[in-house]
Order: sequence, then C-alpha cells, then structure tokens
Amino acid sequence: MSTPQNVLEIKDLHVRVAQTDANAEPIDILKGVDLTVRSGETHAIMGPNGSGKSTLSYAIAGHPKYEVTSGSITLNGEDVLAMTVDERARAGLFLAMQYPVEVPGVSMSNFLRTAATAARGEAPKLRHWVKEVKGAMSELDIDPAFGERSVNEGFSGGEKKRHEILQLGLLKPRIAILDETDSGLDVDALRVVSEGVNRYQEREHGGVLLITHYTRILRYIKPQFVHVFVGGRIVESGGPELADELETNGYERFTHAAAADTQGA
Repeated sequence: MSTPQNVLEIKDLHVRVAQTDANAEPIDILKGVDLTVRSGETHAIMGPNGSGKSTLSYAIAGHPKYEVTSGSITLNGEDVLAMTVDERARAGLFLAMQYPVEVPGVSMSNFLRTAATAARGEAPKLRHWVKEVKGAMSELDIDPAFGERSVNEGFSGGEKKRHEILQLGLLKPRIAILDETDSGLDVDALRVVSEGVNRYQEREHGGVLLITHYTRILRYIKPQFVHVFVGGRIVESGGPELADELETNGYERFTHAAAADTQGA
C-alpha cells in the first residue's frame, strides 16, 4: 500500500504582527511567501535575524499575535487559515518552537497521552502506550523520570528540544515545522535531536520545514531544498549547494540585493 502524499502549500502569504504598544500600528513582517512542502521532503529556510522566519512558523501554526492579511495556506487542499490552532494540529501540522513554553502542574506523561489522544482520535491503549513512550525516550536519551516532571519546567535548553522531538515521534504529524530546533544545543544534543527528526521522516514519510540560522544542523539533517529568507520573503531557492554558499559567504549577497530592491521600489 502506497504512503499517502501530503502537501502543505503557501501562496503569496502576507502577515503582520501586533506591537507591544497597543496604540502602535502593526508591523508587516511577511511580504509574499510562496512555498510548497510535500511528504518525504526536507526544506531548510535560512536567513539572518529579523528576516521573518519564525513569523512564518507561527502563522502556519495559528498564533493569535500574527495576522494574515492576504494569501493562503492549505494542507491537502484544506484551508488551514480557517482552522483553529487545535484543528491544525489534528489535521497533521506540528510546530517545534524555538522557545518551548513551561506548563507547571501538567506532567509530561499526561501531556503526551492527551496530545496523542487528540491527534489519533482515540486514547492509545495504556500498555502499548507505555511501551511506545519508553522506546521513544530511549532513542532520544531521555531519562524516563522526566515523564513525571511538569512540562519543560526546570528543563535545560537541550532537554526542552529533546522533548519537542519526542512529541514529534509520538504524534506522527503529516508536516513538521521545526523553528530553530538547533539553537542552544551542544554537539551531542544536536546529533540526538537530528537523529530523532530523521527517524520521524523515515518512519512517517513526513514533510519537514526546518528553520535555522546555521548550516551545522544540515550536516545531520540533509535537505533537498534550501531557501534564503530575507526581508519577509524567499529571495532564492536551490539545493544543498546553496547552504554551502551561505556557510562560506554568509547572507551579504542576499541582504544587499534585497536592500537595493527596496530602494528601487
């Protein structure tokens, strides 16, 4: 039986974000993003700070602070923008956040089983679930005792990122958006987290949208597509060789070109 093909399609997406000052005008961040991610594909989005990469991930996930002013996001032809945040998750979208939040009073084990129940449409059988979680934790070098701790409370940066990838492996989404999953990781944690992403893709044939500043994670997670993100849009796309150019020369060529386009507009 063939694996179903899932497609996340973003067309001419414009997004603005509210400022902390309620009297200030919202700021336009995304200025026409076009991107398609299919099952089994890994897309790396790379760009300097402030280019709008994280805004893209939050807009896909449905963060209320980010307002889509025009354009569309669809998953298998269904309008993602018409879905609530939890409906997007149930439809098969997953976001691993750059800064995972702490949830005091909710244990990791309860959180994971509740999330899996929502994603799968029924509660996993307890005996099988315990075995599944234990195996997933072992693969990510996570101490089983963490299951009884509150979600992310008191976790180090590396521990938080491992638990994001633990969720990825257990929830089995159709498309995974990983927002700077490599930030704050030492070499060992980076390897373990990357292996977790690769396992997910191999087992679930999922699509991956990997947002990062640096090429070091691309030594472990091999993208077929690399996109340079500057000034709220994708300014160039290519294969892995584009990441090699960024490693050697940085973003200067692209930021200068974007600045020239802005001045000429």
